[in-house]
Amino acid sequence: MSRIGKRPITIPAKVQVAINGTNIVVKGPKGELSRTLTPNVSLSQEGDILQVNRRDETRTSKQLHGLSRTLVANMVEGVSQGFQRRLEIQGVGYRAQVQGRNLILNMGYSHQVQIEPPDGIQFAVEGTTNVIVSGYDKEIVGNTAAKIRAVRPPEPYKGKGIRYAGEVVRRKAGKTGKGGKK
Repeated sequence: MSRIGKRPITIPAKVQVAINGTNIVVKGPKGELSRTLTPNVSLSQEGDILQVNRRDETRTSKQLHGLSRTLVANMVEGVSQGFQRRLEIQGVGYRAQVQGRNLILNMGYSHQVQIEPPDGIQFAVEGTTNVIVSGYDKEIVGNTAAKIRAVRPPEPYKGKGIRYAGEVVRRKAGKTGKGGKK
C-alpha cells in the first residue's frame, strides 16, 4: 500500500468538502477549489476524516493513489491556510514594487516588467528585493513564482537575478587570463 496514499486527511472545522463520484469540491475561508480525480481512486469521508482508496490493485492505480491523496490534501490546506512562495532579487539596481495588484520589476532591461496576478494570487514586497507570492491554489502559486523567476533567472558567474528563497546557485569561475606573448 502507498505510504502517502493510506494516510488520512484531517478536515479543519472551517472547511466543507463535497464529494460527487470522482469530483471533489473544497470550500474554506480562503476560497473554493474543485478537482476531478482519476477513476482509479475513490474518496470516502467519515466525520472530519477524508480517506483516498484504490479501486483495484493495478499498477496505474498504485501510481495514482499517493498523487491523488496529495492533491486533495493540498486543496484542504490551501483553502484553510493558503500557500506562499518567497523570491529574492540579487543585483545592483534590481528591485520590485507592487502597484495596485500588479508586480513591477526593474531588472536591468530598458523597460520595466509588469506581471499581472491570476485570480486568487496576491503579491507582496518586503523591502525592494523580497517578493512574496501567496494564494490558496498551490499549483497556481508555484507557476506564478516560476514566471517571475523566469524574468531574470540567476546567472552562474555573479549570481545576479531572481531566485527562490533558500535556493543555492552554483557559481562558476570566470575566464582565466592567459599570459601575454613576448
